[in-house]
Amino acid sequence: MEESISLLTLIKKNFALKEVDIRTYSPLTLAYIGDAVYDLIFRTVVVLEGNASANKLHNKTIQFVKAPAQALLIEAIMEELLPEELAVYKRGKNAKPYTMAKNATMGEYKRATGLEALMGYLYLTDQTERALQLIQIGLHNINKDKSGESK
Repeated sequence: MEESISLLTLIKKNFALKEVDIRTYSPLTLAYIGDAVYDLIFRTVVVLEGNASANKLHNKTIQFVKAPAQALLIEAIMEELLPEELAVYKRGKNAKPYTMAKNATMGEYKRATGLEALMGYLYLTDQTERALQLIQIGLHNINKDKSGESK
C-alpha cells in the first residue's frame, strides 16, 4: 500500500516553499489559515454525508463553523489540549481582532479565534490528524452534554 502524503507536504513541494518556523507567526496569521482548515474539515464531512444543493450544504456547515459553535467546541476540548496547544490557543484568544463576528459575543469570537489559531498551528506543523482528533473529541463531548450524560 502506498503511504499517503499530506496536503501540506504536497503544497510545499509543488510550490517550492521553504521550511519556516511557525512559532514566529502571529496568532492572527495562524487563525487565518486555521479558519480555512476548520471550514474545509466540516465542508468535507457535510459533503460526504450526501449530495445536496449548495445552499443546504452551506446551511449545515455554518452550524459548525460559526463563532459560537467554535467557542463551544474549544470549551469541550480544553482538558485534552497539550501544553503547547494550550499556549497557541491562548495566544490566538488574546490577539487583538480587527473584525468582529456578526452573531457572536466578544468572548465567543475570541475563543473561536483561539481555536482557529490552534487549527492553523496544527495544520502548518503537519498535525492534521491531531486536529481531527480534537474536533471529534469536542463533538463527542458536546453531544454527551446535550444528552445529559456525565463526562
